[in-house]
Amino acid sequence: MSAPKPWPYPRWIAHRGAGTLAPENTLAAFRVGAAHGYRGFECDVKLSADGVLFLMHDSELERTTSGHGVGGEQTWAALSQLDAGSWHSRAYAGEPLPTLAAIARWIRANGLLLDLEIKPTPGAEEATGRAVALAVRELWAGAAVPPLLSSFRPESLKAAREAAPELPRALLLDSFWDGWEAIEPMLDCAAVITNHELMDAALLDRLHAQGKRALVYTVNEPEEARRLLALGIDGIVTDAVDRFAPAVD
Repeated sequence: MSAPKPWPYPRWIAHRGAGTLAPENTLAAFRVGAAHGYRGFECDVKLSADGVLFLMHDSELERTTSGHGVGGEQTWAALSQLDAGSWHSRAYAGEPLPTLAAIARWIRANGLLLDLEIKPTPGAEEATGRAVALAVRELWAGAAVPPLLSSFRPESLKAAREAAPELPRALLLDSFWDGWEAIEPMLDCAAVITNHELMDAALLDRLHAQGKRALVYTVNEPEEARRLLALGIDGIVTDAVDRFAPAVD
């Protein structure tokens, strides 16, 4: 057994910038999360058709932007013109999709930390993982703590590891699918991040015994947060940045 290495990331992590308080995966959301005292943030990153990394969760543009179709199939010139704020509220009308480079500048300028989920367009798993890792290596060059690269897609994490093996990685799990325990060590992950309902003392202890960290998403109820904190969880991703702000460490 090996004890986990010192963990540089905050225990409380703002989901997609500010949870539901601002349009997700926008610079405006990050500012709202920071205003509530958060130092750690989670966001989703994709690859445009012409190789630009930008923040968005869904494959399709309709839910969170004024656009239509698959985001990853469009150029950055087209994506950069979209309104990614009006869907949330009038206050954010005209908020653009940010590039990863823009978020990196803001994160680094403010001394904050990032859980960066590689969210590839289907079919672009390896290309997105490789591009994210190489960009993070460049954008966070010289930083004391780089982003934690996380993904539900093992192919993306494998490509990230091959491109920039020095960057920390985390496997995301929404279920215990067959073979995950065999694949995870091959990805040389620093952490496993599960749906909060999957996390229990046995899994947390097993991960810690392997020298890994245990994180969960997306915890919005105080009772569940208390359960996980009592277990000794290493990280909690939450939408409730206003509710849990006093507990930020």
